[in-house]
Amino acid sequence: MVQEHEPSTPGEAAEPTATRRTADTAESSRANRGWWDRNADEYQEEHGAFLGDDRFIWGPEGLDEAEAGLLGPVEALKGRDVLEVGAGAAQCARWLAARGARPVALDLSLRQLRHARRIDAEAAASGSSGTSEPSGGSMVSGVSGASRSGEAGGVALVQADATALPFRDGSFDLACSAYGAVPFVAEPVRVMREVRRVLRPGGRWVFSVTHPIRWAFPDEPGPEGLSIAASYFDRTPYVEQDESGRAVYVEHHRTLGDRVRDVVAGGFRLVDLVEPEWPAWNHQEWGGWSPLRGNLIPGTAIFVCERD
Repeated sequence: MVQEHEPSTPGEAAEPTATRRTADTAESSRANRGWWDRNADEYQEEHGAFLGDDRFIWGPEGLDEAEAGLLGPVEALKGRDVLEVGAGAAQCARWLAARGARPVALDLSLRQLRHARRIDAEAAASGSSGTSEPSGGSMVSGVSGASRSGEAGGVALVQADATALPFRDGSFDLACSAYGAVPFVAEPVRVMREVRRVLRPGGRWVFSVTHPIRWAFPDEPGPEGLSIAASYFDRTPYVEQDESGRAVYVEHHRTLGDRVRDVVAGGFRLVDLVEPEWPAWNHQEWGGWSPLRGNLIPGTAIFVCERD
C-alpha cells in the first residue's frame, strides 16, 4: 500500500518525506518494525472494526476466508497447525482457532502483538468466546522450537522476522499472510524459503499483497488515482525518511511476474492467483482503496501456493 503516512511520534521534527530509493534488508526491517510499533494503535483504531476481532479478511475489498476457502475447506482446518505471518493483532489466527486449528501468530511488531493480547483480554473479561483461553496466548521470543499456548482454541504470539522464522523444519500444515511481511521485505524469496522450510510436505501457503498494478497509479481513492503516474516496471522501493535521510517506512514493489518467480524460487507451486473484485456492500475507503477504483482496477493479489 504505497501511501504517505502522518508523523506519529510526539516531538517529531518534521513530517517524513516520501521518496523512491534503494533500501536493503536491514534498513527495511528496522524502519518497518519501528513504524508498526509507533502506528499500531492508530491502525487498530482506524481499521479494527472492519477487520473484526476474529475474522479472516484478505484485504481492503473485504474478501472473507469463510467464503473464499483459499486455505481449504473450513471443516478441514480442525487439528491443523497454522502459521500466520505478519499477523498484526492476530485477527486471522483467532478465526482459525475458532475452527479448531492450532494457529501461531507471528509479527515483527511488539505493539501489534500487544493489541492481540488486548483483544483476548477484553474477550475474556466480557465472557465472549475468543480464541484464547482466559490465560491468553503465550508471548514467546524468537527462538527455535518456540512454545505455544497448548490449549484448544489458544493462539501463541511470536515476535520475529519473517525472513528468519524461529521454528523447526516441518512444524506447520498451513501458512498464511494477509498483507503481512511480504510487501515490506527487500528479499521476499527469503520469506518464501523460510515458509517452505517450516511447512510439511503438501502444505499450503497463501498470502495477499497490494496488486502490483497499483504501483503505477497515485495512492488516491478519488478520480485523481485513476491516471497512470509512474512506470509499473520501476522496482525502486517506496521510502519515507526523516530529515537526516533515515528511513522510517519502506515498501518494496514487485511486478506480477516477479511475485510468481519469487514463489517458484522459494520452492512452491502456484496453484491459483486471486484478484478480488470490489463488492457492492463495501462503501469504505482504505488509503488508496475505494469503491471507485476497486470497480475499475484490482487492488489486491492473493497467491495460493503449495509445497510439494
